[in-house]
Amino acid sequence: MADEAHSEQLLSEVAALPALPGVYRYFDAQGQLLYVGKARNLKKRVSSYFQKNHDGTRIGHMVSRIVRLETTVVRSEAEALLLENNLIKTLNPRFNILFRDDKSYPYLKITGTRDAAKAAGRSTSASTLFPRMAYYRGAVDKRHSYYGPYPSAWAVKESIQLLQKVFKLRTCEDTVFANRTRPCLLYQIKRCSGPCVDLIHQADYLHDVANAEGFLRGETQAVLQTLEQRMLAHSEKLEFEQAAEIRNQMTALSRVLHQQTMEMGDDQDVDILAVKVQGGRACVNLAMVRGGRHLGDRPYFPAHVDDASAIEELLTDTADDGSGGTAAQDATERTAVRVLEAFIAQHYLGAPMPAVLVTSHAVGKPLLEALTEQTGQKVHAVHNPREHRRLWLEMAQKNAGIALSRLLAEEGSQQARTRALAEALQLPDDELDALRIECFDISHTAGESTQASCVVFEGHKLQNSQYRRYKIDGITPGDDYAAMRQVLARRYGRIAEALKAEAGEGALPPGTVAVAPAEAQHDIEAADQASDKLPTAGPRMPDIVLIDGGKGQVGVAREVFEQLGLDLSIIVGVEKGEGRKVGLEELVFADGRSKVYLGHDSAALMLVAQIRDEAHRFAITGMRAQRAKVRMGGSQIEDIPGVGPKKRARLLQRFGGVRGVAAASVEDLATVEGISVELAEAIYRALR
Repeated sequence: MADEAHSEQLLSEVAALPALPGVYRYFDAQGQLLYVGKARNLKKRVSSYFQKNHDGTRIGHMVSRIVRLETTVVRSEAEALLLENNLIKTLNPRFNILFRDDKSYPYLKITGTRDAAKAAGRSTSASTLFPRMAYYRGAVDKRHSYYGPYPSAWAVKESIQLLQKVFKLRTCEDTVFANRTRPCLLYQIKRCSGPCVDLIHQADYLHDVANAEGFLRGETQAVLQTLEQRMLAHSEKLEFEQAAEIRNQMTALSRVLHQQTMEMGDDQDVDILAVKVQGGRACVNLAMVRGGRHLGDRPYFPAHVDDASAIEELLTDTADDGSGGTAAQDATERTAVRVLEAFIAQHYLGAPMPAVLVTSHAVGKPLLEALTEQTGQKVHAVHNPREHRRLWLEMAQKNAGIALSRLLAEEGSQQARTRALAEALQLPDDELDALRIECFDISHTAGESTQASCVVFEGHKLQNSQYRRYKIDGITPGDDYAAMRQVLARRYGRIAEALKAEAGEGALPPGTVAVAPAEAQHDIEAADQASDKLPTAGPRMPDIVLIDGGKGQVGVAREVFEQLGLDLSIIVGVEKGEGRKVGLEELVFADGRSKVYLGHDSAALMLVAQIRDEAHRFAITGMRAQRAKVRMGGSQIEDIPGVGPKKRARLLQRFGGVRGVAAASVEDLATVEGISVELAEAIYRALR
């Protein structure tokens, strides 16, 4: 039976679970989170994992690793669903369908509009007197209006260009606006009405702002009616030039509305969600309609689809909370529904959502109830839509299929490259998914700000969350060999020591270069220190240590590995070919093997070049940032209490660098978004 492999304590905890809604979490012997699940009845759901023999399956692999169980009882199934996806999103369990957020969504921002009415008739900032529109990503400020979110930066910029053509709103920074003495090029090409030099009255400009906001909200007919009324009013007063300007606005707006063929019906804010499952991978395509305008789409690719689907298949017949489908349902369709529901639950946690979702598959009632409870508004999901919504959904489904096909092709190509490299290096090809390559590169400018980079390739792709940079100190400037010696010793010193201790060989031999605690202080990123710590599952060396260099750098690596007692066969150098031409590189080995020429069209060389180039890029960007900080004193600003990375970036952007910030007055500093007068005074004092 399945429960024979588990401790009596774990099984007794399972037997003692209450028949209440809640969330459960499984952990392995190293304390790593395996799976997070929800249940309407915790006792029945959790017991189902331990009542069958799952040997040889994905679910069996997971269940065999469970040594600890945690549960949280909640009031309802909807609350359980929200908690489950909060935990999935923050803890990244190994066997759950997981959508990773790569970045926040961008918005179109119109400044100061919420204060304009209160500020009427009073002298105030340019943002309120003549609001500007801008691309924005970040925290919301209540003084301004935000429209979106948009699926991409391109969609925001396209909307800004559209509004420039029709309503001619300014996009310049307040400091530029305040110091203009003649109109800019945008005025000349009829993309701005020239408020900076009083070529438009403030009241007329605010009318244009109000119409632009109405257009963004989808109130196109109301905007056209308002413009028509203003045009007629000017005509009655014989102000024909002003009437002609408004007529041109109406013509431009009508042309835009005619070109927007996707805008049909009365929909204001809608999200269209289409899912496609194929080849063990899935894609969710999210298309956005805001203010009646179709803004574009964006694909998402979840992790762990196969593992999570296998676990859910186990629960299809035994679960009582409605998460599984009927036996007649196709397995792919059931997986698609689970992927779609996982995306909806995770994507809209803490994010704004429209009242209507158009979906390619039917969504469960408990999920909609949970979203309604979270947002405070009734959430509707429309399956099998009609008319224009069907057109939207068909387009989203087509785009999901295209994006997934592209991903599968790229992954197939990457796997072929991994296999080709393993064959070239005579490595076993039975566990290519676990093949780990770490590549090192050194970067500096005439010895200044020397840095080493380490990039990691595993699971057929580069793992940028595991990249590390090392600040190199205590060497002769420009000595790349000494820099490589230091970074390899720091990277592998503790692992070598732990491996020897694990083998019962005691401490490292005399003369070994080990990682001293003080050396960790030189690491640029805090995560760098964490990377030196051994994982709870035990130390693991990479399968290949790739060195961007020839015999000299490989010789240095061999010396370090000999001192540390590590395997020399995993060291591989990339030596430039004749004339340093791309495609003629050769692989150099530390264990005495002959050089290997892979061929200019070799898939193995393509992978080596990809990893090496990424290491070089990562090293040089870090070196440049460090050099700029040393030369410009960039850290001085961030060292001021109350000034974080975002405020520092705004200051540097506004004043063109640290010197510009230092030369600015308190009044100028206070005009920067997020900088109060008190903080401006503190910055002023700190930089003098």
